[in-house]
Amino acid sequence: MAFTAKDVQALREKTGCGMMDCKKALVECDGDMDAAVDYLREKGLASQAKKAGRIAAEGTVCTYTANGVGVMVELNAETDFVANGEEFKALANKVAVIIAEQNPADMDALLACEKDGMTVEGMVQELFLAIRENIKIRRFVRIEGKVVSYVHAGGKIGVLVDFETELNADDEALVAMGKNIAMQIAAMNPLYLDEASVPAEVIEKEKEILISQMKEDPKMANKPEMVLAKIVEGKIGKYYKENCLVEQQYVIDGDLTVGKYVEKTAKELGKDIKVLSFTRYEKGEGIEKRVDDFANEVASMIK
Repeated sequence: MAFTAKDVQALREKTGCGMMDCKKALVECDGDMDAAVDYLREKGLASQAKKAGRIAAEGTVCTYTANGVGVMVELNAETDFVANGEEFKALANKVAVIIAEQNPADMDALLACEKDGMTVEGMVQELFLAIRENIKIRRFVRIEGKVVSYVHAGGKIGVLVDFETELNADDEALVAMGKNIAMQIAAMNPLYLDEASVPAEVIEKEKEILISQMKEDPKMANKPEMVLAKIVEGKIGKYYKENCLVEQQYVIDGDLTVGKYVEKTAKELGKDIKVLSFTRYEKGEGIEKRVDDFANEVASMIK
């Protein structure tokens, strides 16, 4: 499978590795991007795969909660100047309210939604004509339940957390706890809710990578397979603690996990509380920004 300068650039952005290492990985893996990421991790050259979601576009993430409904929407623009404008933010907030009220099934349905005699698509087009910059609703999520929201850094990161509890959605203590957990999610970016949420194939792949890393280490390579297996199980436990929300160390009180913090709060309030789900958006994550000179630099290396 052939690869291009852009592929080398993309692999470098995903892993943080040097250009030559990325080129070698793609050569070894016949241009397969996912296999190249695993190759670099096995060699101990790449950091955690979380870095794959780099911010690469301007825009804002906004949330809206009312009447047992929580909404989060990401609206993108070409420049930070436009994204920080009042008109742009007003459009994002208006779209969030429309999603809450009309519950569109998908993006096409959302664009067709009407309010005040204009479709959402028309609203986007109207703002485009006013500022002459490409604007796009990238994604949205709508949740019905006991939902708490949080927006970080004026729209850089947004979080929705859904709880199962007898408490009212606007209960002051629930909202306070929910915002603390949402801030945890914004800061620590957990990939899963709990251990049960982690797909079996993810754990198997993680084990394969860990074993490959140890076999590359001269100090570990000659250890018996049973010893390596025990070490891997310990590292998988660490993986859960780093990547599962309820297993993470609670950033406000390091003596607790997030799960224990929820239990403690529930006991104090005399009501059961369970985290059902969460959604985290980071503006522009995964969208490739235009790079003027870097592609040419990489192209010269591939020739």
